[in-house]
Amino acid sequence: MEDRGIIELFWNRDEAAICELSRKYSGYCYKIAWNLLKNHEDTEECLNDTWFAAWGYMPPKRPAVLSAFVGRITRGLAIDCFRRKQAAKRVDGHISDVCGEMEELCFSYAVEEKMAEKELLRTIETFLRKLSDADRDIFIRRYWYLDSIKDIAARHGVSQGCIKTNLCRNRKKLYRILKQEVKI
Repeated sequence: MEDRGIIELFWNRDEAAICELSRKYSGYCYKIAWNLLKNHEDTEECLNDTWFAAWGYMPPKRPAVLSAFVGRITRGLAIDCFRRKQAAKRVDGHISDVCGEMEELCFSYAVEEKMAEKELLRTIETFLRKLSDADRDIFIRRYWYLDSIKDIAARHGVSQGCIKTNLCRNRKKLYRILKQEVKI
């Protein structure tokens, strides 16, 4: 079923919408949640929560890109689940690395305070479009799909050090762009 049809089912409050959404996007959303949680039960729970959240968001929201919409919901729920599970434990090295890398881009939430969300998204989209296909894939695999450095290196047939260098270089580029945008 096409995305528009699934969205219409949600707007009509037809419960078949959840089945269609799950049928079409369960693999995609499972991968996003699994990369963070590495636990089948938690990942399945996250997917169920995703379908429930989509039911609550539509209406009033009508997403332009359904895959990005449910991917973002899944990612947020997986991060919340991960934080709950790790609150009393030592954090997984892979995820703490991702969080640490992304903290380099957060300068006291100045970006969110000084730029509207749409402007921030436009800036990041422009940055990503200017990257080569390989660099864009590496950046998105790490910071959207939360893939490990090892998995990304295997995907691109390069060393882990090469991936780390690539990510560091591109984070610095994005940081400079964001810093310039908010004139810090």
